[in-house]
Order: sequence, then C-alpha cells, then structure tokens
Amino acid sequence: MKKFWPFARRRVTAETQSAGLPPVVEAAPSDMARFLTLEDEETTALEGARRRLTMIGIALGFAFTILGGRAIMLAVAGEAGPAEPVVAADGPRGDLVDRNGNVLATTLETWSLFADPTQVWDAAETAEALATVLPELDVERVTRDLSTRRRFVWIQRNLTPRQRQAVFSLGMPGLDFRTEPRRVYPRGRLASHVVGFSDRDLIGIAGAERAFDGALEAGDGRPVALSIDMGVQYHVDEVLRASMQEFRALAAVGVVMDVRTGEVLSMVSLPDYDANRPAEARPDDRLNRATQAVYEMGSTFKAFTVALGLETGIARPGETFDASNPLRIGGHTIHDFHAQNRELTLSEIFTHSSNIGSSLIALEAGPEAQRDLLQRLRLLEAAPIELAETAAPILPRQWGPTETATISYGHGLAVSPLSVAAAFAAIANGGVYVQPTLQPVRPGETVAGEQVLDPEVAQHVLDLMREVVEDGTGRRAEVPGYRVAGKTGTAEKPDRGGYSRNRLISSFSAIFPYDDPQYVVLVMLDEPHGNASTYGYATAGYTAAPAAGDIIERIAPILGVERIDDPLERAALVRAALSPDPDLPAPRIQH
Repeated sequence: MKKFWPFARRRVTAETQSAGLPPVVEAAPSDMARFLTLEDEETTALEGARRRLTMIGIALGFAFTILGGRAIMLAVAGEAGPAEPVVAADGPRGDLVDRNGNVLATTLETWSLFADPTQVWDAAETAEALATVLPELDVERVTRDLSTRRRFVWIQRNLTPRQRQAVFSLGMPGLDFRTEPRRVYPRGRLASHVVGFSDRDLIGIAGAERAFDGALEAGDGRPVALSIDMGVQYHVDEVLRASMQEFRALAAVGVVMDVRTGEVLSMVSLPDYDANRPAEARPDDRLNRATQAVYEMGSTFKAFTVALGLETGIARPGETFDASNPLRIGGHTIHDFHAQNRELTLSEIFTHSSNIGSSLIALEAGPEAQRDLLQRLRLLEAAPIELAETAAPILPRQWGPTETATISYGHGLAVSPLSVAAAFAAIANGGVYVQPTLQPVRPGETVAGEQVLDPEVAQHVLDLMREVVEDGTGRRAEVPGYRVAGKTGTAEKPDRGGYSRNRLISSFSAIFPYDDPQYVVLVMLDEPHGNASTYGYATAGYTAAPAAGDIIERIAPILGVERIDDPLERAALVRAALSPDPDLPAPRIQH
C-alpha cells in the first residue's frame, strides 16, 4: 500500500497543519478500495490462466508422446486395423423371391473369427485347437498367419452359432469375433444358375443377384420378385436329373416359358452348383447352359424352315418336293436317315423330318430370306434376357448355298436353348415375338411384342407340330388331356474334320395345350446314350421327347391348365409306347 501513501498524506485536517504536528493518515476513500479490489482479482485471474496453460502444455506433450510411441509400434509390429475394409451399406440388401413369394436369397448376420497374433501365446497350439471345432480349417495357413507380427488376421468367416460357441469355449487368447452380413440361398442348388450369387461385400456376381443388383441394393429392404415358379422348377429339375442318369448324358437343359408374357417360369441347367458355395464348384458346373452355351439344335430348325417356305410362298399345302434321292451340294451329300425315297408334301417333310426336303425349301427361298427370318426370331443374337450370362450365336463365316441348306435342318448355326424356346413361343403366340424375361408380369398387364410371322403361317407351323406328336417322331411327348405339339431335334456335335455320329445333341421343343397355346417347354440332352428301352438309339424321339411329356404332365396342374380327358388319346398313347419309333440316328453331311 506504500505507493498510495502520497494520496493519503495530502488528506489532513486544518487543525493538524496549524499545530505543526505530524499529519494523521485517513482511511482510503470507497472508490480507492474498489480499485484495489479489482487489481487483486486481475492478478488472481492471470495466475489462474498461467496454471491452465501449463496444464494444457503438459497434456499436449503427453499426447504427442503417446502418438509418437504408437507410430513407432505400428512401424515395427504392422497394421493394427482390419485386413479387409468393412463397408457399411446404406440399408439391407433385399431378398430375392420367386413369383409366389418363396425366398430364394436373403441376408443374415453371422459371426466371423479373427485374431491378433501379438496376443496369441502359441500359434501352432492355437491353430490345432481351432481345428478341433472347425474341421475345414487349414492348420498350416492359420499357424503361419498367427506367427506374424500383424495385429489382425481373419481365421474363418461366417461361422454358425454352434461354431462360434465352440470357439468361444476354447478360451484361447488373441481370438475375437465380428458380426458380418452373409448372403444365404435356402434352395441351394435348385435354380442356382438363375439366382446366382454375390461376393463377401454383397455385390451381385452372377445370375439375378447381378442382373438386379441395383434394385436389391436400393436400401428399402423390399424383396425383388422373379418370374420363376419354384414348384415348376422343382419338377423340371427332377425329370432332367432322372433323364441324365438314365441316358448317361453329359448335361441337360430345361426351359418353361409363358408364350404371351415371355415370363420364364423355369430354367434348369445341369450339372449345377450350390449357390451357398460357388467357389467350390467347377467352372463347367457354374455354366448356365440355357443361356451361356450355344448348340447346333438339329431338326427343331425345320419349324423355322417351314415358316420360311410358307411366308415366301415357295411351299404351299399339297405342294411336293422331290426327296427321292440324296442331295449333292458344294461337295457334300445330304441324306434322309428315315428316307421315304419319294416326293414329299410340306407336311411330310416336317413329320418325317426330311433333310432333303428342308434343304430344297431353304435353297429356293435363298440365304437372304432365311437370314432375315432367323433375325426376326432373334436367333442371330444373344437371347434378350436380363441375365449377363448370355452368349451370342456362332454364325457361319459365309452364308452360301451349302450353309443355307445345312442351317435349314439345324447344322452350321449354334444358338442358345433359350433363344430357341423364345422363337417357338412366337410360333405359339400367333407370330408375335415377346422377349423372354425373369421379371413377373402383373395380372392384366399388357406386354408389348413384335409381329415377326404372319398369324396364318404361325398357325400352320403349329398344326404341323401337332402332327409330329400324333404321328411322327414326337409321339412319346404326348400327354393325354393336354394335346402337345412339338418338334424333335437330333444334331451331331462338331468334331475335327466334320461331325461325330456318336456325340449327339437331342432336344424337343413342345407347345401346350395345342388348342390354346400357353406354354413352351424345351428339353435338351447333351450326348445321351441309348439303352435297351430305346432300342439303343439316343435320338430326341427316345430321350428328350419323353422327358418333355413327363414335365408337361407334372407342371400343367401347377400352372392351372385344364385337362380334357379323351379315351382315344389315351389309347393312341399306349400304342405309341408299345411300338418302335420311326426316329432314327441323327442326320449328317457326308463328304
């Protein structure tokens, strides 16, 4: 307070001054006291700020020390974060369901096992212990991973609850779990080529999972419905498996399609795979032979050749073509293997499956007209369906007279089975082509199509297909009450220097019911072998046609097709089953 003394010293009374006595100091006035109080508070605040700054400096120094030590540890020990990035989806991936709401693919939360190798006491001991509860575990790989100085390694993904509990019960240090979404396919192999599969990040890789990936990832959790009917799919699959086994075929294909809407109700490709374990399947098993493979389909193409003849006016009902002798063209000789050796009408060319008669029609129409018709039927392009797994046809390098003749009966042009099914659907649909689709069509919804054949031409071809089942090579496809129409096709597979007589593609394209065409059924067997029941023949009339009939009998009630019993049809069916079939080994070109 000394520095304030002069102020106090000036404040003395008059009496003191007159007496010559030392001045008496008075108390500081009230405003001075307030001034002194403010100065004390300011000093206290400054001291507090200094203390806080000191504490902050100490904290920052400590933090930087920790970060520096952590950086050194990461440089020495390796990555501390997860080995694989985990991307959080905006919402759950939607389910895939069939047209009736049956779940084909869904997403479940599962547990995945990982380890921090720096916390594992003994890598070999830990790996061996885990193998006791996870039998499929690669002990050598896990031992090697646990011996590193990394901070994170995956041990096994997507454990079942029982496996997780078993691992947890081991009580091994350094192990932990993380929840992960996993795509699950309840139907396993059934419709695996249609459904497809996704990767660990739930991104569609094949099938509908890939085709409709955007809709499934929309994040609203709503299911995406397919046109497939799993009841129909089951029966087609079962019949084809039995046929493959009976005739020791390499592969088989089955397609069921609604001719008016283009909806694919069933698509079977055998052999197949378990969609839950696609990595374990062979590449050939993952091949969708209905869309991703192409074949020379043989005499099924005669239906398109007859349509060509009718459309161009070259072939008229009752008009005949001379099939009494083999046809020589371009250094090749074309034979009829169940030759009639006479002039044949258009109907006889079709029902007796005459290569010579078919070639004569196509040659007279010319390659341009033939190519134009096949293009309108979408047979010169990949099948127009949502799946990415579609193959373009194999076309001839040049389209001259020889190619025109051979293509007329299904040789020299390889197409996918689905493309053929869609072309037959156009015949059944009054000449209107509707693109095949895996998306269901709502009741009453109008589906746009393209008129590719004159309705009268389409009806005439359909009539001839009915004759094939009644009196020709397709008699074993008949199903009483459903009046099936169809066409057999037996093609030799290409080989070095020509075609192999012992390696056949046998197929049958069916339409039912004939009186009110609603569905197409296509069956194809790759390299079937004859047996005692087929008199040793592996041709379509003995192998593919009966399978198609069996499928129709099974699925027609599911599809709501009314059955009309006809005793005469049943009697004719019994006679056909007990008598040898005129269908003989496949036609071929002789050089």
